[in-house]
Amino acid sequence: FQDDDDQPHSATVLLSTHRRIDLLSVDNVGPPIDVTVSHWDRMVYNPAADTQIDDTIRALTNEVLSCIREVAQLNPLFRDHLRFFPNRVDTSDPYRLADFVATVSTGTPEELQAILEEKDAEMRLHKALVLITKEKEVSKLQQEISAKVEEKMSDTQRKYFLNEQLKSIKKELGMEKDDKEALIQKYRKQLKKYPSIPEEANDVIESELEKLSTLEKNSTEFNVTRNYLDWLTAIPWGLVSDDTFDINAARKVLDRDHYGMDDVKDIILQFIAVGKLKGKIQGKILCLAGPPGVGKTSIASSIADALGRKFFRFSVGGLSDVS
Repeated sequence: FQDDDDQPHSATVLLSTHRRIDLLSVDNVGPPIDVTVSHWDRMVYNPAADTQIDDTIRALTNEVLSCIREVAQLNPLFRDHLRFFPNRVDTSDPYRLADFVATVSTGTPEELQAILEEKDAEMRLHKALVLITKEKEVSKLQQEISAKVEEKMSDTQRKYFLNEQLKSIKKELGMEKDDKEALIQKYRKQLKKYPSIPEEANDVIESELEKLSTLEKNSTEFNVTRNYLDWLTAIPWGLVSDDTFDINAARKVLDRDHYGMDDVKDIILQFIAVGKLKGKIQGKILCLAGPPGVGKTSIASSIADALGRKFFRFSVGGLSDVS
């Protein structure tokens, strides 16, 4: 509701039932609403003269109480409701017992309304028994699901701990190394193959190796650092070859591997000719641009063959090969 200043407020209303009524007609929708009702007489159970009916009521009552106890054992939440059981229900009154079942159960509104509308004590207990029996079956199903989930989690945790213990034992015996340690040793073994690594590059590699040893394997940064180290250790540091500046031989290699493309071949031959005059081609970069499949990689391989160099392919900046 809102006050005079149009500020919203909330309130809690506690309703206490007085008696049951039948709605006969709605005379005016109001507000306030105007209806015509008929009041129920207060229902008090008196044992019938017919002992068979009384025996049926007692049997239904005992069965309802038995189901309530079973549900209380299966469902902790239901057990909390029963803490006030002796104070709220007279077990000798079938009406109040059925009302209590409707109160603590999780039946549908239609099922609960059917119990409240029933005037016959025997039929009311029958409906309450059906409701509490459904509650018992739901509680059993809930317990089975909970047991399966706990069993699955326990089995997963058990396998995890056993695997960790197995790794620890193998590591102590020298049979297995930690994943990160093995990865770092692989990088260092690869670096030993190179005769000389520039000081600046070596400092970066050592820094990245140290960072890798402190990162968690499941972190995103671990994978980024690993990819960077894969690229750094794949570069053939210090491995050089003698260049061949034979322009005629280079022309033969280019014509052998590719037909046409004279403009591209002429630029490559000019590149080799300049290198022959200077005695080196250090620091020179040829950029071949084009979509995938037009021959950039094969031309680069032919250039390496023409210069007498080994062809080495890697993605710049650690990026993956999109082609």
